[in-house]
Amino acid sequence: MTEKNEKLEISTASRLSVAPMMDWTDRHCRYFHRLISGRALLYTEMVTAPALVRGGALHLLDFKEEEHPVALQLGGSDPRELAQAARFGAERGYDEINLNCGCPSDRVQSGTFGAVLMKSPALVADCVRAMRDAADIDVTVKCRIGVDDQTPEDVLPEFLSQVVAAGCERVTIHARKAWLQGLSPKENRDIPPLDYDLVQRMKMLFPNLHISINGGVESIEDAVKLLEAGLDGVMVGRAAYHRPWDILARADALVYGDPPATKDPADIVHAMLPYIEAHLRAGGRLHQVTRHMLGLFHGRPGARQWRRVLSERGTADGAGPEVLEAALEAVGIARAA
Repeated sequence: MTEKNEKLEISTASRLSVAPMMDWTDRHCRYFHRLISGRALLYTEMVTAPALVRGGALHLLDFKEEEHPVALQLGGSDPRELAQAARFGAERGYDEINLNCGCPSDRVQSGTFGAVLMKSPALVADCVRAMRDAADIDVTVKCRIGVDDQTPEDVLPEFLSQVVAAGCERVTIHARKAWLQGLSPKENRDIPPLDYDLVQRMKMLFPNLHISINGGVESIEDAVKLLEAGLDGVMVGRAAYHRPWDILARADALVYGDPPATKDPADIVHAMLPYIEAHLRAGGRLHQVTRHMLGLFHGRPGARQWRRVLSERGTADGAGPEVLEAALEAVGIARAA
């Protein structure tokens, strides 16, 4: 595949993406999500460049080929360190490297990266240039509309101008400010008001920049409306995690134009069994995988029983695939022949 075709493919995939979420979008979660949608772009949890470069924690880059298209999100603010981390990601086979300029947690701020980088667009541009020079795949940025007392209408266009000049061709904008002091990361996801109109204006101001919007998207219908309004992509976070079937099962048809899916949640459970068995043989625990599957039957009869069985029995020593079979029976689905 040529570089041009690869860029086109990843650009198309990013019409719908599942947000990078700490402690949630690990490799088990991504494998599970990929079984539900074959087309959506999946992101890793944020991996810090220092952990890879100084700490040698390259195991954090592990993923399975079945996860493609998959993007690696990096945290950091040192251009040389980010360049090396991006090189590691490209060598491992990721389809995209994303720079986190949106996380507001204290731990991230103390490392001088995440949302605090909204205050340093020139530094972000230097980071993007260095990463692009080091990796032969797309380098993208995920940001907020601003932080603290910044005026988003002023700072966001300047921020985007600098990253575009550095060669960034795709950005994801969480359509809320981040307050670096006074709000927790959870509150920063809910309390600052959404400003979709500002993101729409950025698309008009930067027509050649691929802009995805993030924040407050609760349904696949919401995502389709935003795409129809002219945005290039939509990133869904907690809704995709807690209600994966609702968001991802119809995504391939509604967002990418594929034929409607014929599978159902029980098919996904059975498709996960070989993966789970391999994980257990490698010394893993059942709950490490099934904790990501609790919302699979959300809104369907038996959803509470499904969650109860997985939660109560999935953490036990020696728990195996029989727990999922029992959970399916609790939902009222007969054991597969």
